[in-house]
Amino acid sequence: MHVPDGFFNASVSIAAGAFAAAGLAVCLRGARRELDDRTAPMAGLVAAFIFAVQMLNFPVAAGTSGHLLGGTLAAVLVGPYTAVLCVAVVLLVQGFFFADGGLTALGVNITLMAIVTAAVGWTVFRLIVRSAPRSRAAVSVAAFIGAAVSVPVAAMGFTVLFWLGGTAPIDVSSVAIAMGGVHVLIGLGEGLITALTVSSVLAVRPDLVYGARGLKTRLLLRTADGRSTEVIDEPAPAPARSLRPILIGGALVAVLLAGVVSFYASSSPDGLEKVAGDKGLNANEQSHVLGDSPLADYGVKGVGNERLAVGLAGVAGVGITVLAGGAIFYTVRRRTRDREKVSA
Repeated sequence: MHVPDGFFNASVSIAAGAFAAAGLAVCLRGARRELDDRTAPMAGLVAAFIFAVQMLNFPVAAGTSGHLLGGTLAAVLVGPYTAVLCVAVVLLVQGFFFADGGLTALGVNITLMAIVTAAVGWTVFRLIVRSAPRSRAAVSVAAFIGAAVSVPVAAMGFTVLFWLGGTAPIDVSSVAIAMGGVHVLIGLGEGLITALTVSSVLAVRPDLVYGARGLKTRLLLRTADGRSTEVIDEPAPAPARSLRPILIGGALVAVLLAGVVSFYASSSPDGLEKVAGDKGLNANEQSHVLGDSPLADYGVKGVGNERLAVGLAGVAGVGITVLAGGAIFYTVRRRTRDREKVSA
């Protein structure tokens, strides 16, 4: 759902940019409460993983594909405020290094793909977890539903913004139906990827899943006389464990996905591209100003072998995302530590 340049007029682009900037400022403050010694290292890895999986377009309908947005996945793993920063880092890397997503539309993309998806997905996730039986299975199911809902909501957000300031005339109702229909299907793929990833981390290191912290299991105890008593089993504090294995393993998975598997991704246009072409939303689309950059279109310029070019670009993207995200999250965590020392 990367919006290119030329889709929106100056008013909406500026307004979305201001909203995105304000949202990121709020999230930087909120991330101070989420980024601890477990979350901070994970956040950079989550951003890199989202970058890698976004390269894997999957078919959803005839001639249409979709890809992960990642807001809900990041929110469940590292917290909602940090999630917005993770996806924003990915969008910045994609926009400036890979010419994916217009620079004038960066505010729109951050608003829809980072802020909306994380906020909607996390809200749905929390509502389900609070009302469902407290278990790891409930966390995975809630993650699936939250992610599945967040994608069509973001698609409807795009439709509203285009109705307010798109550069091409549209029939709002037909565009809403087209965007909603295809992104419901993409949302199911998003939900599946999110649930599988969350359940995998839960199976290995449940203490690293932000949305699963403090889970309490209700137990039903029966006495000898047949009476039942419900008690709450409090999980014991997790012992200090090294993060190195999961960080190395996660990084290797991201490199494998971006460097090898991405070559086999669907080449069909994604949901937004398909609807834009069918409905004429791209009538005034502009070429990316960085379209001639060395990594544009997820390939390395000058490398004749297409498979190698895509693989090298993917690995480079993972590395850039880890470095950029890690620097941001490390800085936020260090400042939080300094303030804690002063207050103590």
